[in-house]
Amino acid sequence: MGDIPATMKAVVLKGPNEFELQEVPVPQPTGDEVLCRVRAIAICGTDPKIVAGKFPGMWPPAYPCIIGHEWAGEVVELSDDLKASKKVAAKYAVGTRVAGEAHKGCGICLNCMTGHYTVCLNYGDNASGHRHYGFTSQGAYAQYIVSSVKSVTPLPDGLSYHQGAMLDSAGVALHGVQRGAVKTGDAVLITGPGAVGNFSFQYSKASGARFVAMIGRGPRLEQAVKMGAIGIDYEKVDDPVAKVLELTGGIGVDCTVECAGTQQAIDWAIKATRKGGRLVMNGLPTSTIEVPWGQMTLAELDILGVRANPNTAAPALALMASGAVTTDGIHTHTFPLDQFAEALATFVERRDGAMKVVLEP
Repeated sequence: MGDIPATMKAVVLKGPNEFELQEVPVPQPTGDEVLCRVRAIAICGTDPKIVAGKFPGMWPPAYPCIIGHEWAGEVVELSDDLKASKKVAAKYAVGTRVAGEAHKGCGICLNCMTGHYTVCLNYGDNASGHRHYGFTSQGAYAQYIVSSVKSVTPLPDGLSYHQGAMLDSAGVALHGVQRGAVKTGDAVLITGPGAVGNFSFQYSKASGARFVAMIGRGPRLEQAVKMGAIGIDYEKVDDPVAKVLELTGGIGVDCTVECAGTQQAIDWAIKATRKGGRLVMNGLPTSTIEVPWGQMTLAELDILGVRANPNTAAPALALMASGAVTTDGIHTHTFPLDQFAEALATFVERRDGAMKVVLEP
């Protein structure tokens, strides 16, 4: 492996809320994998829940483990199998700057064969070829990561590693907008002005929405308003849904992208979407949600789930590179990897208006 060291620094999760920076072996690429030097990794909203042990036995399947999946870096080594392919070796040559995504499907199940690899039918079965980096497979809170070439995309010129680390959030947002079939002239509502919500606003506008309203509060909502969203601060208005109906002549929006995952936000989303409209569920509730199925049935709403960011890496990065979508105001804080605890607390507690927090290994 040439100048690549035998060991690396990594944040090792030893149990719920128990982690430390350790020296661990650098992984070796095999099969369709490349070894990448991680240059930037962003904290995802799911990561604090994994750290706290909210998904016992699933994320992670066992301890100790290395989590983290929103990363960008550079290729430093290819597997022997990849070196044998001239086209692949050229595309992912040593030094290629890439952004990673979390999912790699088994490639052989029905869902993978039809492009839906984030809902792979062999999820969690690594022997099948499935990988979910940072969840069921080694993640990127480390100096190096091995990844399938199916899960890395070359970074366009002009995009930084920090911007590349936003790909997961941006790709999830784009997938949600695509699932909602947002088109020219649509009225769109976003509930939850976090990173995915702010990116959802931008991709909705890039898709031709005539206006995008955002329900939220605080600095995150202010950021969306700065970029052109119609802000609805639920702490300052009596009824956010009434404001949405006012904007749409009492009809409701064509599409709502729900990015908060709370009971209140989901209630707003259902009530603010017009009859025959689309409701995209991009938030991930961690508690039981009561849903008015009768009301939704009679309104003939299309309810669309979102699982990660399948097939969105290239277009998401292209729109970022073109300037149509920006990470400005979304990436708010940067820390070295050895300050993971401080970075995590900054993210969770939203210190100083934190939205996306990036670590540099």
